[in-house]
Amino acid sequence: MKNILLIYIISILFLSPSKANFEIKASTAILQDYLSKEILFEKNADQSIYPASMTKIMTSIIAFELIEKGDLKLTDKFMISENAWRLSQAGYSSMFIMVGDEVSVENLLKGIIVASGNDACVALAEGIAGTEEEFALLMTSKANEIGMTNTNFSNSSGLNSPDNYSTVRDIMIMSDYLIKKYPEFYEYFKEKEFTWDRTGGDPITQGNRNPLLYKKLGADGIKTGYLAVEKYSLASSIFKNNRRLIAVGSGFKTKSSRSKESTRLLLYGLSNFDTIKISSNENSIDELDVWLGVKNKVKVYTKNNIYKTIPKARKKYLKAKIIYNGPIMAPIKKDDVIGKLIINYKNEILSEHDLLAFEKVDKVNIFTRLIRSINYLIWGDV
Repeated sequence: MKNILLIYIISILFLSPSKANFEIKASTAILQDYLSKEILFEKNADQSIYPASMTKIMTSIIAFELIEKGDLKLTDKFMISENAWRLSQAGYSSMFIMVGDEVSVENLLKGIIVASGNDACVALAEGIAGTEEEFALLMTSKANEIGMTNTNFSNSSGLNSPDNYSTVRDIMIMSDYLIKKYPEFYEYFKEKEFTWDRTGGDPITQGNRNPLLYKKLGADGIKTGYLAVEKYSLASSIFKNNRRLIAVGSGFKTKSSRSKESTRLLLYGLSNFDTIKISSNENSIDELDVWLGVKNKVKVYTKNNIYKTIPKARKKYLKAKIIYNGPIMAPIKKDDVIGKLIINYKNEILSEHDLLAFEKVDKVNIFTRLIRSINYLIWGDV
């Protein structure tokens, strides 16, 4: 027979109502809950933009990937070309490298991430791929790989180029990938200043251009941008109350507006939504009945962590149930699919997930099977 076991009825109420209407002063914007991957707000999220210095997130990712593979080290040094040096001149964001300098990968990365150095981008790109053009191909290939379907990179810095384009949705995907894949390197993005002990001159200290790092929001990244044609942009993230939010906006008219509106967007996500952990890939969530096993129950779990983000004061509508055909006949192997976890919100199915056996359950010996079968015939399901 089919057993339906209700394991969660979440009904915690909150007094603060969610805001039905929210607007942001930007041409295009998006807000994501990192754990649940739910989109909490979007405005023209697939509109093509010039990503400006947000491009540097991908420049960093390419280096992080090579370091993880062992093909590059933080201590490796690259010779600075005249091509890279030219972007250290007045009018460009730079870390002020000089032709012929040998600069470590770690310093170049911090020059890119903290100081937003265009010169550091070119130096890193040339050191890795030989030319910036070849490096841009690596960037675009990686973008396609991780699902940035409306993006093309033509340079490593985000400087003016009609062929260097993206969307705030794609920048969000890239930011999400950065945080998930390279948490140790992501620490660079919250550093408020970078001091480079340059060759033949006094050390240079520059502050991080991300204005949200200097507010008490819990912000720890990610990257600002500016182009005259695009105006101001920002990919940002905060971690607060065990939640992480990622916001990307472009087309802010002023620096002040970029800071203020990005803050409003992130606070909107924090104050109007809750993220609930439904299950963990490390712990069992319940036990299901077993027939003719050495154990009468088998623990079950989900392959991935499952989170859901819903408006506050709406938790009572979120429910989860387990459906399985049981009792489940032994033997059962670990990770056998033996049921379904169904997540509902307001009686609509949000998602379905396979339930896996958390443990192995062997079959009882033939004598015990015989006794149990006789008992079942005589006494029924006991």
